[in-house]
Amino acid sequence: MHQGRPGLFHCYAVPGLPRTNNDLEQLFGSQRYHERRATGRKTASPAVVLRGEVRLTAAIATRRHPPAARDLGRVSRERWRELCHRLAQRRHARTLRTRFRRNPHAYLAELEQAACQPTLLAQKKRI
Repeated sequence: MHQGRPGLFHCYAVPGLPRTNNDLEQLFGSQRYHERRATGRKTASPAVVLRGEVRLTAAIATRRHPPAARDLGRVSRERWRELCHRLAQRRHARTLRTRFRRNPHAYLAELEQAACQPTLLAQKKRI
């Protein structure tokens, strides 16, 4: 084991964790290869960007240890809902960016209109 600051080489204390960047690169490269082979794409799928946190973890974990039915039953529903919420936020942000790139003037006009509406409603209530 490597001598040095505690926690500096955490990978040596965890069995099965890749020891070097080369091991990690090989792991991610293998995943990229399988993704390209399955989809026929030459570049990364946009879904990898949106759902990479889930897809990459699931793909690597499944190849190393296929889950059994009892494993799936142990999943925390609360954590699953939180993850779904985070992914939905990411998807929504990507949708907004796409709308902006396609027609920036319309997108900004819509934002301006939405920003002005609560002010108009507040003024009507005062009258």
